[in-house]
This record gives sequence, C-alpha cells and structure tokens, in this order.
Amino acid sequence: MSNLKNKWFFAIVILFLAGLTEINGGELITCTNKKSKCFLKPLNCPAECPSKSPSDPKAKVCYVNCNSPVCKPECRNRKANCNQPGAACLDPRFIGGDGIVFYFHGKSNEHFSLVSDLNLQINARFIGLRPAGRPRDYTWIQALGVLFDMHAFSVEATKAESWDDEVDHLKFYYDGKELGLPEGYPSIWETSESGIKVERTASKNGAFITLPEVAEISVNVVPITKEDDRIHNYQLPSDDCFAHLDVQFRFYGLSTKVEGILGRTYQLDFKNPAKPGVAVPVVGGEKTYRTSTLLSSKCNSCIFSPAGVLKESDPLVMDYGTLDCTAGSSGGHGIVCRK
Repeated sequence: MSNLKNKWFFAIVILFLAGLTEINGGELITCTNKKSKCFLKPLNCPAECPSKSPSDPKAKVCYVNCNSPVCKPECRNRKANCNQPGAACLDPRFIGGDGIVFYFHGKSNEHFSLVSDLNLQINARFIGLRPAGRPRDYTWIQALGVLFDMHAFSVEATKAESWDDEVDHLKFYYDGKELGLPEGYPSIWETSESGIKVERTASKNGAFITLPEVAEISVNVVPITKEDDRIHNYQLPSDDCFAHLDVQFRFYGLSTKVEGILGRTYQLDFKNPAKPGVAVPVVGGEKTYRTSTLLSSKCNSCIFSPAGVLKESDPLVMDYGTLDCTAGSSGGHGIVCRK
C-alpha cells in the first residue's frame, strides 16, 4: 500500500511540474530525494542545458545534485569523463574521490571489488593479455557487477574481433535475466522493484545507469585501437580488439567505512599509496580486493551485506562532483579540498 501511495505522490508531483513548465515556458526539474534540502523544489534548467532529456544524445543534460549544498540545476555530459574523479578507464586508470590518479592492473579473467559499502557492492571483471617477456598482464574492465537493494545488475562489453561503430557491444542483466534494451536513443529500461534505471546515451555502446539515491554510472564501450597497440606494444591478437568499458561513477551518501579499489579513496582519512610524481603510479591489493565472481560480495576487505542499511547516525561521505579548490583549502561549501 505504501508503494502505491508513493507512486501516486510522485505522479502528482510530475503533473504539477509539467503544469509549471507550460506556465513559465521552460523545463523544470526537481530532486525527489526526501533527505535533500532541494526536495520537490521546482528549479529552472539553465539555457546551456535546457532539458533533462535532450533529443540530441551529444547535448548536455540538466540535473540536480541532491547532495549539493547549493540547490540549483547543473549541466553535465552523460558520457564517461575519464579525467574526473570516479573514473575508471584505459588499462585501468582510476581517479579517486581524492582526485589522485592511480593504476590497478589486477589480473586477466579475474574479478575485483571496486566499491564495497554497507548497501552497495560494485565489482569489475578484467580482461587482458601478457605479451612474452612482460612481468604482468595488461588489463581492461570488461564488465561491472552491482549488488544493490537485494538485487543484482550487471553490464558488459561483448567481444569484438575488429571494431565497428555500427555494432552495439553492450549487454545488461538484471537478477540473472538479460535485458532487452533496444538500440537507439533514447531507449530506457526501469524497474519499480529497486528503481534501477538504464538509459542509452547513444544509439549504441553508451549508457547511463541510475541506482536511486546511491550512485550513477556512465559506461561506454571502446576498443583498443591499432594506434594504442602500436604506442603501448600490447601485441594484440588479430582476432580480438579487447572491447572494454570506460566508466565514471558518481556516488551519493557512501558510508565512511566504504572499501574497494576505488571506494576506499572516498574515506575521509584515506591516504593514497600512489607515489606523487610517478608517471604511472601503480597501486596493488590483488589479494585484498579479489572476488570469486562478478556478483560475489566476498573479498578480504568487502563489507557489503544484502541487509546492509545505513543508520541515521552513520556519517556519510558525499560526492559533490568537481569542486573549485582554487580559492584555498575550502571549496566554498564547508568542504576541505585535498591535493
């Protein structure tokens, strides 16, 4: 009964906002997170991104960061930005919540925990190869597995012998069943059970995944190009371009206990072991973060529990996006900027 009431409540809100939009002549947006100071406050999208669902997949979208101290709409690209915090791209190159760049190579055909929190687990499957004479595998993220709200979700890049932009290499699974998400933009899948939402951000090979009030994930499938192979001497085989995922995460309300290769960088007292000044700072921890499968929550540092619920008294780490730290140690919102 409570779920039905909530659905009616949000339906009324949407109709109300739609009416205001017609009156004011511009698209309005609001935050539906009840814990936010922006909750149900109607806000006008700025001119540079006037819509939250633009018809052009390359256009910036309007959104409200419900955790931001400043209650106003912002513009963003839904494509993964490999040069911002929360990114996991290339082989794989991470940018932590502290803004520090580091690499974690892991091993090919194994799984590792990227984020493990009380109510969220995100694992990655690595693919790769080890050329003759090299001491380690070259690896890339091929799939993500997410445990959230008693459900399991995964997204993967399918194998490609050679790359073709006109072929889609994204596959999605929810609770063990493949999602029939049609190609094309906009194409959307959503479940009322957990609120997980998947939106294609391009006709092929791009998607935006929403875990309500917990996280947002941008994914894009990209290949290893011949130029990449030449520069890095990967020695790729002729029948595999190692299609993989470029990923960017935005988190909302991680606990201070959060763990994982990327998750631990959001701890308030985290000291990044990446050596400053090193061109390719590699961080280890294979044994600490290895999981047996893509959807396993067991590793030496994992803290996820299917019944894990954040208590009101638990301190949270908020991801406010990119802060302006040029003015000194404070970004202007009572947040300390760390270098």
